[in-house]
Amino acid sequence: MRIQILIICLFSSLLIHAQKLEIENLGTNVNSSYAEYNPIISADGNTLYFVRSNFPVNTKGAAESQDIWISLLNANGDWLSAEHAGQYLNREQFNTLFNVSADGNRMLIGGAYKDGINWGAGFSFIERNGETWSEPHYLDIKKYDKMCRGEYSYAYLLSDNKTLVLSFSEMEDSKVNDLYVSFLQKNGSWSEPKSLGKSINTDFDETTPFIAADGVSLYFASDRPGGLGDKDIYMSKRLDDSWQKWSSPVNLGRPINSEDAEGYYTIPANGKIAYMVSRKNTIGKADIVRIKTVEATKPNPVVLLSGKVLNAKNQQPIEAEISYEILPSGMEMGSSKFLSKNGDFKLILPYGKNYGISARAKGYIPISINVDLTTSGEYKEIKRPLLLVPIETGQVVRLNNIFFDKGKSFLKKESFPELERLIKIMNENALMNIEIAGHSDDVGDDDFNLKLSMDRALAVEKYLQAKGIKDTRVISRGFGKAKPISDNSTEEGKQLNRRVEFKILAN
Repeated sequence: MRIQILIICLFSSLLIHAQKLEIENLGTNVNSSYAEYNPIISADGNTLYFVRSNFPVNTKGAAESQDIWISLLNANGDWLSAEHAGQYLNREQFNTLFNVSADGNRMLIGGAYKDGINWGAGFSFIERNGETWSEPHYLDIKKYDKMCRGEYSYAYLLSDNKTLVLSFSEMEDSKVNDLYVSFLQKNGSWSEPKSLGKSINTDFDETTPFIAADGVSLYFASDRPGGLGDKDIYMSKRLDDSWQKWSSPVNLGRPINSEDAEGYYTIPANGKIAYMVSRKNTIGKADIVRIKTVEATKPNPVVLLSGKVLNAKNQQPIEAEISYEILPSGMEMGSSKFLSKNGDFKLILPYGKNYGISARAKGYIPISINVDLTTSGEYKEIKRPLLLVPIETGQVVRLNNIFFDKGKSFLKKESFPELERLIKIMNENALMNIEIAGHSDDVGDDDFNLKLSMDRALAVEKYLQAKGIKDTRVISRGFGKAKPISDNSTEEGKQLNRRVEFKILAN
C-alpha cells in the first residue's frame, strides 16, 4: 500500500454561522500551477512544510510524484519562495510528511522504514543528529499491519511526543477511514490503535486529523451528511483522558467550507491563523490558504517555552534530552531527545498544570525550572535557559523545584520529583559528597531567617537519608541573608535569594 495525499474536509450536523472572514491564498511563492497539499505549520508559525504533486523538479520528476517542500515566513508576514526539502525527506515516489515536533528536531513521515529501506505501509521517525538527520526508523504500532487494510492512511503526533492519532480503514481497499489513537509504551513501541468512538467516527470518511497544541482540540475532515460540499472541516474537543468522550463535532462553516473539497486544517501554537487546502479560486489544482481563526473554533491557549540548554560553568550550548513533568506527581508529560548543537529547544505547555522542566546529559546535573500554569491565561511565549552543571568538585546546583510553605521548613510534595533526581545522581556517582545550603532574603528577623534556612537545608538532608543516602555524604548549612545572589530591593531579587542549593564537595 502506498501512502498518497488526498484532499479532505470535515463533518458535523452543527454548522458554525458564516463569519466575515476572508480566505487568503498564500500566493505563487508557495502555490504553483500544480497541486499543493498537506500543509504542516511549525509550532512558532514561521515554517511551512507541504506536499507538491507531479511537479517537474520533484525527485522522481513530474509523472506520478509527490515531494515535500518548505517555505519560511519573513518579518512582514509573507511566505518566501518555497524550496525543495531535499533527500532526507524525499526518498520515494510518493513522499509524505505528517508532523514536525515543536523544536523541529523530529519528523513523522510516511512509510515503514527499516535499515533505510521502506518495507511498506506505516510511519517512521527521522531525527536530527547535530547538523544531519538520521535514517528513518519505523513506529512499531501493535497490530497496525493487520488492522490497516484500506487504501489511505494518515497520522498526527501530539506535542507530547507520546500520543499518535491515526486515520485508516479496517476494510480491505476501502477509502472510508475512521480515527484512532495509539500511545507510546515504555519499551518504545506503540499501543494497539483504539477507535476514538462513535462521537467522532461514522459510517462515512473521517481523515486528516490534526490535534492543536492544547492536546484536546481535534480538527478533521469528513464527508458525512449535513456538510456544505464534498468534504468539510469539523472540530471537536476531547472531554477526558479516555479519548472516548468528545464534544459534538461542529462544522466550521463558510467561508472555510464550501461546495468544493477542503482539508488538512492546521494551526500554529498561538491559535491565530489556520492553514488548509482549498480548490476554490486557486492558482493550480489545489492551493494552500490561510484564514484568521474565530473564538468559537480556536483551540485553548498554551504557552510556548523556548530557550537554550547551556553549560552553567561556561555558558556553552549542550545537546541534551529535555523532559517536562507534572508537579506534584512527577509524571512525565513529554520529552524531546533530539536537540541541535546550538542547544535550542521548544516545548508546548497547555494551561491547567504546574510543570517542572529539566535537561539531561551524561556528566551533568540539571538545574530544573518551574512553570506554574495552574491558572488559565492567554497564549504567550516564554524564553528561559535550561542549565546543566558539570559533575565537578566545587560546582553549585540550585534546587529550583523545592517548595515550602511561607515561613515553614516542611517539604511540600511538589519537591519530591526534584529530590528523586538528586538521589538518582548520587547513586550513579557513589563518590559524590554534597553540602546543602539554605538561604533567605533580607525580610524579617535575622535570627528567624538564619534558623529557617538551616531547617530547610536539614529537611532536604533528612529526605535524602530516608531514601538511602548515607549521612556521611551530606552536610547541611544555613546562611540566612548572608549570601544574596541578587538585589533584595526587588521582588524578583528576593525570590532568587530565597533558595536551597547544593555544592559538590567531592566526586
